[in-house]
Amino acid sequence: MLLGKKIVVVMPAYNAEQTLERTYNEIPFEIVDDVVLVDDASRDNTELVAKALGIKHVIKHINNRGYGGNQKTCYAKALELGADIVIMLHPDYQYTPKLIHSMAYMIAQDLYPVVIASRILGNGALKGGMPLYKYIANRFLTFFQNILVGEKLSEYHTGYRAFSRTIFHDIDVEENSDDFVFDNQMLSQIIFAGFTIGEITCPTKYFEEASSINFKRSMIYGAGVVITSIQHFLCKIGIISMKRYKKR
Repeated sequence: MLLGKKIVVVMPAYNAEQTLERTYNEIPFEIVDDVVLVDDASRDNTELVAKALGIKHVIKHINNRGYGGNQKTCYAKALELGADIVIMLHPDYQYTPKLIHSMAYMIAQDLYPVVIASRILGNGALKGGMPLYKYIANRFLTFFQNILVGEKLSEYHTGYRAFSRTIFHDIDVEENSDDFVFDNQMLSQIIFAGFTIGEITCPTKYFEEASSINFKRSMIYGAGVVITSIQHFLCKIGIISMKRYKKR
């Protein structure tokens, strides 16, 4: 609880048994009220590790629903638990949970309804081991998307995000993909609905156990980002209409 706001951390997990404990142990439970972990049909012992750590809300997908499908389950459960602030934290220890205080405080103080932890602000991305091709692609896609959606974000591709409950009243995440492009489509929805987004610099760590999509999946994701940006722009100027951008 922070300034009277209930905080729920959601963790979309897939094969995270080796990194989950390190991530969980850094969560600041002096302000975090609940943790939700959704295991997307992992092939390892992620579910058992989560339960052994004492995570109360562990949901197991029988079939793999994809990264976006996993998040849909995460957010639905967090809202069911009465979260005022929802923080998405990957259990692969690529992002430090030590930023939860700062991200939650920015929302609890009504400064922003959405806060993202950017790897690009500062020099943390390459120092943390981000592959050069991913860094270059990130910069190009962000530049392209900023032009089309009318924003000035440093990146759209971080998986470390905090949301006020209020945004879920206006956007329907179920209209988004079940794949990796879900992240990008959700930010597109948020911007289209008129919400402001705050950013905080975030160190990142790339290592063998940390989840990361391969080159082929990265290319598919990049194409999805371009398509999402164009769709956003065409909806904004009234040429097309999509359910994704209609208020609930």
